[in-house]
Amino acid sequence: YDDIQIETAPADFRFPTTNQTRHCFTRYVEYHRCVAAKGDDAPECEKFAKYYRSLCPSEWVCALFHAFLNTAARQFSL
Repeated sequence: YDDIQIETAPADFRFPTTNQTRHCFTRYVEYHRCVAAKGDDAPECEKFAKYYRSLCPSEWVCALFHAFLNTAARQFSL
């Protein structure tokens, strides 16, 4: 447990207000775009994972993931 560092996402000028909903969603999407472009094990994608995990409540992450799966299923169904 000694090597776990808890950090929050850095300030982002795109999200100047205290409502972080859009910031959460954007970081979540950035992470998945990075993984899609560079692969599951790409170390440069980890920062985006840390960001969305620190910004988004776990319930939102589950909801976003299910929404992503539903969208993907609709796109690839014939």
